[in-house]
Amino acid sequence: MKTLWISHASLPYLKPLSAFILLSLTIVSSHADTYNIDSTHANARFAIDHFGTSTNTGGFYNLTGQLQYDPDQRTGDITLIIPINSLNTGNKAFDITLKSADFFDVEKYPAAYFKSTQWRFSSDRKNPQLTQVEGNLTLRGQTHPVTLIATKFNCYLSPILKKKVCGGDFKATIDRRQWGMSKYTLLGMTEKVDLAIQIEAAKQ
Repeated sequence: MKTLWISHASLPYLKPLSAFILLSLTIVSSHADTYNIDSTHANARFAIDHFGTSTNTGGFYNLTGQLQYDPDQRTGDITLIIPINSLNTGNKAFDITLKSADFFDVEKYPAAYFKSTQWRFSSDRKNPQLTQVEGNLTLRGQTHPVTLIATKFNCYLSPILKKKVCGGDFKATIDRRQWGMSKYTLLGMTEKVDLAIQIEAAKQ
């Protein structure tokens, strides 16, 4: 079995669920290549309706983790570590509100985790395309299934890193109440949150 790569920067976020990450990472194929997530090209952004008027947006940055991918076997696996304290909406006061116990409760839950369970591909035998990634999102200590729709996924030889890089864009819509964030829903702030996740990972 290959070893999970962990950067020093991600160590503080691993403590609450380190056992979960280490035990859940499995090799999906003996021929699958292993890629480390490039934190400078990995983020998770969100958008939520603001009482039927404008849309509030923000994001989490410097994601870490590992990707395994075998296009020939149409298999993949990904583990993402999302540092909640990296939250940035462009409004410091709003950031403080979202980091509070009413929402992400960052002091108690400094990181969120996504672990895939199934990768799905198109039926094109010659050039199968990744269509969606099913997995579990652990946020505020609660885990629920989430399906990420792949809007783009590709691999290329990076002229800068001199190695193969794979990455893409994914989207999903979740109900924040499932993770214990129901604040203001009775006042009209929607429970639905749109997610947009971007990743790139370099082959090891």
